[in-house]
Amino acid sequence: MSNYKTIEQDPNYQELVRRRSSLGWTLSLIMLIIYFGFILLVAYAPKFLGTPIGAGVTTIGIPIGLLVILSAFLLTGIYVNQANSKYDSLIRQIVGARRS
Repeated sequence: MSNYKTIEQDPNYQELVRRRSSLGWTLSLIMLIIYFGFILLVAYAPKFLGTPIGAGVTTIGIPIGLLVILSAFLLTGIYVNQANSKYDSLIRQIVGARRS
């Protein structure tokens, strides 16, 4: 049996694929909701986004847009944190099993 087939049948590998896929889809869905929510606000509530904050020229749209950008960094950080804390140990188990 080839190395690929052996690794593919490893329960740790299957768990790794399941976890990474689940997290990836969840975070992607969250980001799409945030992004398209912002785009829908731009399309259907431009007056709301154009409402000034206080006496300055800054509008509500500016901090909301920044939150959209920051959410991408936050979601990436969540993925990296999960990868470093949970996925790395599964990878080590898979590689360790192959070396034995």
